[in-house]
Amino acid sequence: MIRPQRTALGIGLILGSVLLMAFSDAVVKRVSADLTVWQVFAVRSAFAIPVIYILMRSARIGLRMRAPRWAILRSVLLVFTWLAFYASLPVLNLSVAAVAVYTNPIITALLSALLIGEPVTARRWVGVLLGFLGVVVILRPGSDAFSWYVLLPLLAAILYSLAMVITRVKCQEEAPLALALVLNLAFAVTGLVAAALLAAIDLPAGLAAAHPFLFADRGLLGLEGMGLRDFAVMAGLAALSIVYFVGVARAYQVAEPSLVAVFDYAYLISAAFWGFVFFAERPDALTVAGMVLITAAGLTVASPRPRRRAQA
Repeated sequence: MIRPQRTALGIGLILGSVLLMAFSDAVVKRVSADLTVWQVFAVRSAFAIPVIYILMRSARIGLRMRAPRWAILRSVLLVFTWLAFYASLPVLNLSVAAVAVYTNPIITALLSALLIGEPVTARRWVGVLLGFLGVVVILRPGSDAFSWYVLLPLLAAILYSLAMVITRVKCQEEAPLALALVLNLAFAVTGLVAAALLAAIDLPAGLAAAHPFLFADRGLLGLEGMGLRDFAVMAGLAALSIVYFVGVARAYQVAEPSLVAVFDYAYLISAAFWGFVFFAERPDALTVAGMVLITAAGLTVASPRPRRRAQA
């Protein structure tokens, strides 16, 4: 049974979560020249898992889940979401990758209407359209500014949207910490298995040289070459991931996915900010125009619905 909507709580949770998420993604982009995505997955989760477990024990949250298969499917989708998105970061500007992946609010609104029958008012459809136009303005498909690498964050957007609809429909009664634990276990297993495969398989040297973030061999456990600073960064990312994974899960549990998804657009502003701070990336005029359209989309969708007059 779906609980009554707690819209304000859901909006607050998603805004705080995407701010931390953008900072974390900027850090991952920063370390992508020195580490592999598999090291990030495995080591970050190695720090996060015991902390989440301790928090669950403190809150007396059991390990048994009501819908473990759906929680696992959700986690698999999110692992591939972050894999596709992280794979694009060494090539794309953070703000461009962010815009591409943030087609997901549009996809989530559509999936929520088609798959679970969530009401999407005419005003919200206008907001979705504005958001879509903003994305097109920024990505500029067909122009010289377009890159095929944007297909990776676009794929991530589809996977993320599916995961969030599953969160709403099948995992609403699960504790957010339990969902975060399953997700981090999935990250750890994926990272360790991939690192072991890279250590066992002889890939072409040119492939690893061209895409070290994905294909560099860092040893059987993926720990080869990591220093104290690298482990400290992964510990920090683990702390951030706990906060924003729990926040995102809870936001989609307590409010309509189509509404929460629109406030996900705040990630774009955060990504542009951290892109400037970390990499001196400056959005051009069209990118800024697209972000204005996306902001307008969020305000349009967030506008309160008109109340019906009481019947006499």
